[in-house]
Amino acid sequence: MARSFESFQSPATADQADAAGSVPWGAGGSPLSALRAAAARIGTTLDEDTTRAELTQEAAAQVGAAVAVLRSPGEPGAEYEAVRGNPAILPDAGWVGEITGKAAVRLTSGGSRPALCVPVAVHSHRYGLLVCSREGAPFSQAEEELLMFLAERAAAEIRHAREHDAVAGIVGRLQRALLAEPGRPHPNLDVAIRYLPVGQRALVGGDWCETVRLHFGRTLLVVGDVMGHGLDAAVDMTAYRSALRYIASADLPPHRVLRQLDDLASAEPERRPATCLIARVDPVRGQVTLASAGHLPPAVIDGSGRVSLLPVPVGPPLGTGLGGYQAATYPLDPSQALMLFTDGLVERRGEDIDHSLNRLARLSFSAATGVQDVLDLALARLDARHAEDDVALLAARLHQR
Repeated sequence: MARSFESFQSPATADQADAAGSVPWGAGGSPLSALRAAAARIGTTLDEDTTRAELTQEAAAQVGAAVAVLRSPGEPGAEYEAVRGNPAILPDAGWVGEITGKAAVRLTSGGSRPALCVPVAVHSHRYGLLVCSREGAPFSQAEEELLMFLAERAAAEIRHAREHDAVAGIVGRLQRALLAEPGRPHPNLDVAIRYLPVGQRALVGGDWCETVRLHFGRTLLVVGDVMGHGLDAAVDMTAYRSALRYIASADLPPHRVLRQLDDLASAEPERRPATCLIARVDPVRGQVTLASAGHLPPAVIDGSGRVSLLPVPVGPPLGTGLGGYQAATYPLDPSQALMLFTDGLVERRGEDIDHSLNRLARLSFSAATGVQDVLDLALARLDARHAEDDVALLAARLHQR
């Protein structure tokens, strides 16, 4: 900006500025520092409405006026938004929309009230008008330039927010396409699956669940967690799932499935490491065989609703090329529910993982709880909707013969 703000004296009082959380230009300190501080208070989030509110708050504090944003000037029924100060002294919104163009416009409304309309625009992108009005002195050239600077700052942040939303929408649709539905288990097994992205965001990360039908009524249950979040993690997650389905078609035991997954992943340097837990449920024999690649153990809910964790030999995460996976087999009957989960369900920042798992083990369920209810209760009692990482979990129960 070519004009200096050295001589700028705002009519805003210190009380007005303090109420808005800003420092008036005449209150001391470097004008350039004050300008930077004012700009920094606009666009603190990726929410458009919040940015408009921050713009009007800052503008009202700096020039001592009633301030609002007219988002769609010239359109029928256009109304002021994010109003700061007395709305009664603002010019009629419909009238403003008709007479303002792309540049700043000075108006007189309500007798001798001066008004100033500044486009909220950056480059060729327009996001409305910043309208200011006050009793008394007209707006100075320095005030006009200040308001134009603040409006341009807000426009840049709104443009960034919209671009972020557009990209997030594309990524979300791509990730949902990548996140194919799990396969269907045998009808002798009830299965329920939940996935909660961290922070309730729309984007899919690297957590996943899978079920694969095997011969002789057996079903492979799988939970995995690729390192990281976002599109890259989702792409690698899809690669692991596709490889799993291919390897599982050979009907190998769980630890050998992990070994082959590890071999494939380690041969691709760009592939992210992942943890994985595989459970092969055999209803005929009434047992489950488990193998883990750096993953947390599964939980079993017995016929009385008590929870226990099944010890599983833990091998290295997939993608390391180290191998060394082992299997463990346990009895499983229809009175029991098996639950596999990713670490987001239990882990909390600064907490030892054993303590986190103990919190899960202290839960209790009704003896007649179905697999859908098992997951709902676990998510609610562990407050998984406020988890610090994505959560994927799967519950399974054998049908009563």
